[in-house]
Amino acid sequence: MTTLTMEFPEEVFSALRRTPGEFTRELRLAAAIHWYQCSRISQENAAQIAGLDRTDFLLALAREQVDVFAVDFEDLEREIARG
Repeated sequence: MTTLTMEFPEEVFSALRRTPGEFTRELRLAAAIHWYQCSRISQENAAQIAGLDRTDFLLALAREQVDVFAVDFEDLEREIARG
């Protein structure tokens, strides 16, 4: 595992009303959700980045009202037309 060190002003934690640990967990989850939504990483990789198992990551997506499955409507229309 690789460790990253980032510096943030103390005001960030008080503005968000989060401890540094809470902030770190939220930052990891936010990054994982963002990269997952952009289709840059899989659910499994996103869960690892977020520090969650896959089930808990899916539950986090639901809490954040993020679609679990991306649907490409053009692909869907082509599939329907073939059928």
